Amino acid sequence: MDNWWLRALFSIFIWPGLLCGALFGWLLLWINRKSLAQLQGRQGPPFFQPFFDFWKLIGKKTIIPVGVSWAIFYSLPIISLFSIVFALAILPVPWGGAISFEGDLVLFIYLLEMPALIDILAGYATRSVYAQVGSTREALLTIAYNLPFLSGLIALALRLKTFQLSVFTSAPISIATVITALALFIALLAQLKVNPFSIPNAEQEIVAGIHVEYNGLPLALFELAHALEVSTLAGLIAILFLGAITAPWLKLVIFIFISILIIVLVSIIGAGTARLKVQHAFRFYWTWGLIAAVLVFMASLAL
Repeated sequence: MDNWWLRALFSIFIWPGLLCGALFGWLLLWINRKSLAQLQGRQGPPFFQPFFDFWKLIGKKTIIPVGVSWAIFYSLPIISLFSIVFALAILPVPWGGAISFEGDLVLFIYLLEMPALIDILAGYATRSVYAQVGSTREALLTIAYNLPFLSGLIALALRLKTFQLSVFTSAPISIATVITALALFIALLAQLKVNPFSIPNAEQEIVAGIHVEYNGLPLALFELAHALEVSTLAGLIAILFLGAITAPWLKLVIFIFISILIIVLVSIIGAGTARLKVQHAFRFYWTWGLIAAVLVFMASLAL
């Protein structure tokens, strides 16, 4: 087998793909839950809790709601998982980047958008009123947070004159890089569904959000996809600050540090805010998100 295929398979299944991405995602989720607990005066979960939750769901019997197609019920979490695995494999992390080509940013964005679209479909596919409310809110949020998210990536791509992600991680840090990272962080709050943008979940209002009717293995796959999504989104911001570093081991240390720092900041914001209404969240992104988009384009074109 050609060496490129071996490196590509390694990127998909090992690093930064399924195995390491899941472990790192569970670590970040644990840090998020532990930080929230400490800020709220609670003890918080043990270190291996995210993995235990995943393993427990695998062992539970799957119950499909009456009138719901079993093929759709199972296929949606599988598609979500595969999409985010391939997105993570494209991310040019230290000692990674085997799958890299001009225009891979476009494919990366497409794959990264799939879990949100699948969540919207999953809510309506289960025929649950509660899940449909979550899906509607998720659809509105997706329209809103994509304004700063896509603007940041496209503006930085125009500045670097390439749509290849590996160039992002080797480019020197500039004002445009910092503003892009800020725009991505603003979008991250809604992408991870944390306060004040935990509107699609809203356990106190709609029981358990989009996945209220999911259980067993399908829910485990959704949870695994979410862990990989956390790794990918935090890692996307982290790679923007690796350009000035040459040593691969130091790049890895900085990559992990920035990813953890991002999750801690997300936890602090989540603990210090209450849930917004969907119209307020939409207004926030179309106000501050638009400002972030304008700033990132101005910084990218000026420098």
